[in-house]
Amino acid sequence: MLEASARSIVERLSADELVLDVGGWGSPFERADWVLDLMPFETRGLYGYDRTSARERFSSDTWVQADICDHEPWPFDDDQFDFAVCSHTLEDIRDPLWVCRELQRVARAGYIETPSRAEEQSWGVHGPWVGWSHHRWLVDVVDGRLRFAMKPGALQERGHFPAGHADQLEPLDRVVQLWWEGSFEVEERQFFEADDLDRYLREVESPEHTLVAARTSTARRGSTRPAWRRLVRRAARPLRRAISR
Repeated sequence: MLEASARSIVERLSADELVLDVGGWGSPFERADWVLDLMPFETRGLYGYDRTSARERFSSDTWVQADICDHEPWPFDDDQFDFAVCSHTLEDIRDPLWVCRELQRVARAGYIETPSRAEEQSWGVHGPWVGWSHHRWLVDVVDGRLRFAMKPGALQERGHFPAGHADQLEPLDRVVQLWWEGSFEVEERQFFEADDLDRYLREVESPEHTLVAARTSTARRGSTRPAWRRLVRRAARPLRRAISR
């Protein structure tokens, strides 16, 4: 979570307000009274998080280990929490729409943060590929509506920014933020035509660079047969041999 956002949350909360952190295992929000995560309390903390120095308000008794996407209501009452944090979690999970619905059920207000498309559509952020290898979704906030689009495999070939682009982004440009109170709208954006997907990938705005529109690396080397067709033909050879016998 951005440091400025974390400070803002703490400043707006009174001492007796109840806070939930959803998916906080890697870097738990210290002000949270409760944490809900798939991983156990004893294994918490990545990215330089120091359990020995952290001023954790939650404890092992208020750390609930559960699959937040299993379509069972979370073990909390309606409006139990004054505020809920869900930071760098929704892009990882299989059903962010369900999680957003439960967030609105158990909390009166909250803060959501995910990687921006300017980062997620950049080459080399996490390795020799586009974006983060374990992220499933591209995320936008449009007119206060949280919108998810499945991260397509085509992104590795086209519709991404070149290497080094993400390094030039300011911290605020690397994330998408949604501050909400009462409720918010959430949806999945789906594409039924390749042209629609290409237009969506080109919609992202970022300074300095334009999107890479190149096709597959085999095509760049001069191959006239798409890589996927060669793979299909190769896989079909044993079947053809078996039929001929």
